[in-house]
Amino acid sequence: MELTVQEFLQIDLPALAAAVLACVANAMVGNFLILRRQSLLGDAVSHAVLPGIVGGFLLLGTRATWAMFAGALAAAIFAGVAIEAVRRWGRMEAGAAMGVVFTIMFAGGVLMIEQSAAHAVDLDADCVLYGALEDIIWMAPTGWSSLLLAATWADVPREVATLAGMVLVIGVVVVAFWKELKLTTFDPALASALGIPAGLFHYGLVALTAGAAVASFEAVGSILVIAMLICPAATARMLTDRLSTQVWLSVLFGVVAAVVGYLAAAFGPRLFGVEQSLSAAGMIAVVAGLLLTLAVVLGPRHGVLGRRLRTRSLAQPA
Repeated sequence: MELTVQEFLQIDLPALAAAVLACVANAMVGNFLILRRQSLLGDAVSHAVLPGIVGGFLLLGTRATWAMFAGALAAAIFAGVAIEAVRRWGRMEAGAAMGVVFTIMFAGGVLMIEQSAAHAVDLDADCVLYGALEDIIWMAPTGWSSLLLAATWADVPREVATLAGMVLVIGVVVVAFWKELKLTTFDPALASALGIPAGLFHYGLVALTAGAAVASFEAVGSILVIAMLICPAATARMLTDRLSTQVWLSVLFGVVAAVVGYLAAAFGPRLFGVEQSLSAAGMIAVVAGLLLTLAVVLGPRHGVLGRRLRTRSLAQPA
C-alpha cells in the first residue's frame, strides 16, 4: 500500500516529531546524570513520578500538562527525600535505596491507574510502559504547502506542543546555567566553596528529569524515557571527553535513534511482506541500544577496539 503525502503528514509526521522531541529532551538531561554517576536516579525519577501523574489527575480532574507536572514534581521531591531517608536510616547503599523507593512508587502508581477513574481516560498501564506514539494524529495538514499556514500549526497535537515546550525549557536552563551545571557536576565541593549551591542544582536536575519524563510519558512511555535518559548520553561519552561536544552528540544520537527507530517500526515489516507495524517506542529504544553497542566496541578513545589498538601500539618496541 503506497503512502500518500497527506497520510504521512497527518499520521507519521506528528508521531515522528513527538519521538524526536522526547529523545532530545531526555538526552540533554541524561548527560548530567551520566557524568554525576547517577544514571539510576533517572530510572528512579522516571518511575517514581507515575503516582504523581495519576494523583495530579485524580485531585485536579484534568489531564492538562500543568496538573500532571505539578503532581509529578511533588512525587519526584518525595522520592528524593524518601531515598535519602532510606539510605540514612536503613544504612543502605544509595543504589539499593533508589531501587526500593522507585519500585514501590511505580507499583503504587500502576495500582492507582487500575483501581481509579484514571483508567477511563486512557491513563492505562500499557500507555505508561509503551507510550502511544501511534495514536498521535494531526489532521490539519493536507499537503506540504499547508505547513506554511498559521491555522495548521494552531492545531498541532498537544503531546508535540508539550514536548517542544519542555525541550525549550531544558535548553534554556542548560545554556543559562552552563557554568554552574558543569562545575557542580565535576566538582561539587569546589562549587560549594565558591558559593554555588550544589544541592540546589542537584534538585533542579531532578526537577528537569521529572519534567522530561512527564512530557514524554504519554507519548513514548517509561521504557523509552529510561533508554533516552541513558543511551544517547552514554554513547556520546564513549566518543569524547568534552562536555559541550558530548551534549551535542547526545542530541544527534537521540534524533538518529528516533528517526531510524520510528521508520524501521512503521515501514520495516513491509519489506518482509508484513502489514502490521512494530512498536515505535520499542524500536527506538532498540536502535539507541545498538548505537551504544557500536560506540562501546568502536569508540576511538574509550571503545574496546580503540583501547586495544593503543595498548598494542604502546607495547611495540620503538
